[in-house]
Formats: sequence, C-alpha cells, structure tokens
Amino acid sequence: MKRLISLLIAIIMTACCISACNSGAASGNGKIQIVTTIFPEYDWVMNVLGANPADIEVTMLLDGSADLHSFQPTAADIMKISSCDMLVYVGGQSGTWIDDALKNATNKDMVVVNLMDTLGSSLKEEEVVEGMQGDEEDSADEEHTGVEYDEHIWLSLRNAAVLVNAISEALQKVDNTNASVYAGNAASYIEKLNSLDASYKAVADSASCKTVLFGDRFPFRYMTDDYGLSYYAAFVGCSAESEASFETITFLSKKVDELSLPVVLTIEGKDHKIAETIVANTKAKDQKILTMDSMQSVSKNDIANGTTYLSIMESNLEVLKEALG
Repeated sequence: MKRLISLLIAIIMTACCISACNSGAASGNGKIQIVTTIFPEYDWVMNVLGANPADIEVTMLLDGSADLHSFQPTAADIMKISSCDMLVYVGGQSGTWIDDALKNATNKDMVVVNLMDTLGSSLKEEEVVEGMQGDEEDSADEEHTGVEYDEHIWLSLRNAAVLVNAISEALQKVDNTNASVYAGNAASYIEKLNSLDASYKAVADSASCKTVLFGDRFPFRYMTDDYGLSYYAAFVGCSAESEASFETITFLSKKVDELSLPVVLTIEGKDHKIAETIVANTKAKDQKILTMDSMQSVSKNDIANGTTYLSIMESNLEVLKEALG
C-alpha cells in the first residue's frame, strides 16, 4: 500500500511541476499559503496570525471526515502541499506520505514544521498496558518496523505551548514584516495554554482517584503522563480495532469494580458499545459513560460555529474532573 501511495505521489508531483511551469505561480493568487493537516495545528496557526495582517490563506486538509492514521490524500491535497509557503504536520507513521510529497515539492523555499520532530526527546513510545487488546493489523504488518511513537501529541497542553512557539518562529520566517505581531500573539496564546495546564494539574493533584479507564481507543497518554495519572483502555490510540474481546471486557469491568471508578470514558464518536458493555458487566452497573474529545473529528463547520482547541480542552477538563471523582 505504501509503495502504491508513493507511486501515486510521484505521478502527481510530475503533473504539479508541469502545471507550475505553465502557470508561473505556485499559489495562483499571490497570497502566502499555509497548509495544516489537522484541526489543532490549524487553530494554533490562526491564533498566532491573530488579525492576519498579511491576509494569509490557511488550509486544513482533514475536515473531520477521515482519521489521521487512515487518511488517503487526493491529488489536490498533494498539489497544495507541493506548492505552499508553509506546511505544518504531525509527522510519524501517518505523515510518511507527506514526507514523500516534500521530496519533490515545487516550492523549494517552503518552511516546514514537523511537530513530532519539534518535540524530539519528549515523544513517548506507544505502549500496550495491562488488559489492553493488541492490534492484530499492526502485528501482521510486515512494513511496520522500529519504534512507533504515540502521535497524539496535541492532547498535552505542555506540548502545545512548545509547538505554538515553533509555529510562530516558522511564520516569522515566512512573513518577516509582521514578525513582532506573530511573536506577541504566540506569547499571549501560550499564557492561556499555561493557565489551563495549571487548572488540569490542580484537578489531578486534588483527585481522590488517579486512574482513568477508557472503553475505547486511548489517545490521551501525553495528557495523563503530564499529571501523573494512570490509565486502562481497550486499545492503543492508533488502533484500527473496533471489537473488544471477552477477556478485554472482563478485565476492564473488574478494574472498574476494583478501583470504584465512577466513570467509563470514551472518545468522540457515536459508537460507545464497548463502554456500555463494560458498565453492564460491573457489579453496580451504574457508572456514567462520558466522552473526552481527541479532536480527530473536528470539521470546518465546527470551527465556523466557534469550536477552538482551548474550548475542547476546557470541556475535556470538566469530564476529567468528574472521572477522577
């Protein structure tokens, strides 16, 4: 599959080069073009831009309709990446197609921000904890080699502060005329991130229980590690599995009983069947099922209606507060 995508990218990139030569301009309208892959990056860029004095155009590729790990780029997506002035993407296994596209990008002066590269030694390896069901698809994938890092880096407010600063520095290179504006906007936004981080820490420090349990995938490892929390879950964060085994359900149900957990958590989505089955197999059978948003389904319509990175993280804090008791 990866070879097929690489071949497709090579073909499209050739077409891009021809198109760029014929048109004489990468963007077509003379404006600075920034491409982001997912919602958190997009929102961070918009906050650093603020009033957007240079009228920069910002694109978000994933519009809530595709998971980061399974996203298949279109020819238009690859062309946007090839010719933009600045690219912000997560990196890791899900970004290999972007790495391939960048090798033959038509804009050789592009400023690229690979978020996982930016974090460097702060990255965490994906782990399978006690009771968690392994991903059969991953274990059978012959192309999957080496260490796999957890890509859900945006769910840590502390990571977010580092990444926003990196985005600001990149934007200042792209538009040096307004560098001081972007630096000031980033500083103000990072203050908000730090303030919310302090609120999370206060909740975790005062919690009667220091464990959360997800009847779902678990993309929140960076968050739980930030505040010294432990966790149990049905699957790892990037798992493709959707059906939990009898052993997994039994283990998680017993953990709910053992720890007297008041809440079983899920991530966004309509199907909470695993969480419901866990609750049905506990002694009390009265635990709440609450959702924490991992921001992998945020659409452009959500953004237009006022959804922001901070608003989601504030909502997640309220859910976490109830889950920790």
